[in-house]
Amino acid sequence: MSTGSGIPSAPAPTVTSVPTPRKSSMFSSLKIRNYRLFFIGQVVSNTGTWMQRIAQDWLVLSLTGSSAAVGITTALQFLPMLLFGLYGGVLVDRLPKRPTLLVTQAAMAVTGLALAFLTLSGHVQVWHVYVAAFAVGLATVVDNPARQSFVSEMVGPGQLQNAVSLNSANFQSARLVGPAVAGLLITGVGTGWAFLANGLSFAAPIAGLLLMRARDLHVVERAPRGKGQLREGLQYVAGRPELIWPIVLVGFIGTFGFNFPVWLSAYADDVFHSGAGSYSLFNTLMAFGSLGGALLAARRGTARLRILIAAALAFGALETVAALVPSYWLFALLMVPIGVFGLTVNVTANTAVQMATDPAMRGRVMALFMMVFMGGTPLGAPVVGWITDTYGARAGFALGGVISAAAAGVIGLVLARIGGLRLAVRWHHGHPRVRFVPREREELATAA
Repeated sequence: MSTGSGIPSAPAPTVTSVPTPRKSSMFSSLKIRNYRLFFIGQVVSNTGTWMQRIAQDWLVLSLTGSSAAVGITTALQFLPMLLFGLYGGVLVDRLPKRPTLLVTQAAMAVTGLALAFLTLSGHVQVWHVYVAAFAVGLATVVDNPARQSFVSEMVGPGQLQNAVSLNSANFQSARLVGPAVAGLLITGVGTGWAFLANGLSFAAPIAGLLLMRARDLHVVERAPRGKGQLREGLQYVAGRPELIWPIVLVGFIGTFGFNFPVWLSAYADDVFHSGAGSYSLFNTLMAFGSLGGALLAARRGTARLRILIAAALAFGALETVAALVPSYWLFALLMVPIGVFGLTVNVTANTAVQMATDPAMRGRVMALFMMVFMGGTPLGAPVVGWITDTYGARAGFALGGVISAAAAGVIGLVLARIGGLRLAVRWHHGHPRVRFVPREREELATAA
């Protein structure tokens, strides 16, 4: 994959980092009232969202007995982002973020309530779940870039890194509670109650948005209506290697490395024959790791591209190892470090891209980021689901890990070359030491 025609003329990026604000305390952005309201609302809503995700995947598997059907459900939920994600970003750059979020959150609430009614009344069919997943995906086309860019309006540039990391910690905290509660509801009273809880949970973020003080928001000039805004956004990204290569990397990982609904449901059902409780456990353990990764990112306060590459390599390698282990408990425990490194990839790439982007372009750039990261799933999920059905869950999981690690290695080398770095191997006290050094230093060392 080439860098695009704009890259040679772009300023040379800094491979080790992107511009970041000074380091802040782990929870500093929660001191801001508007962000605090947003954060609390998202805790409740995200918990409901995870409950619905677990219930949705298990319901489809129960109705069809097919991992490919679970993959199709996942694909339909993310297909709108792939098809319309960039247009959603253009729309977000034109619209006020808070009213936009009120509409999208309400739309997702209605979808959850409708699915709850169908399930509790005993009329649900698999195509109902497909339609509901696609409807949520349509709302997400606008909701995701609006939420991503609204963070900077609530906290300002000085707290952006911290707030993005806390958003991820928020999401992963809910991921700890949601699957556990969903597992109890599914085994106790059925999947319909998980859908109902998700629909009702959207009352919290809607209330938070309504209670915000408009005067405390950091005003960002909205883009006027005009022709060529989509093309302008693409050209903006294509001319900046510090934007395009992190987006390409998360595209590979999102397409092939994040198909956990397909893999983990298959491991619980086909490999370990342990049911919905194990599927919930795998997701919960991964969420513990993801929460740890998010809190470490909030404390770190920087978004270095070398951290992104290292985390992506570790993520792919751990997925490959997990695919091969025979033990149920070893597989379950590996979900924790996979969660840590997967979340580190997500937060680091997200923050690096946001902080390297002009505020007036942020909606379009983040829409592209989310389109590639989330929209790649419709391409990867059916393929991974077919491989899982045909060759087994271990083969599908291993494929995702190998592709993720290979993409990280290649893109790391590309970024190092663009940044004027070379891979240097030196022996130190009988042990090899591998690191990137500036080409000038390497050439001097060779000459000496």
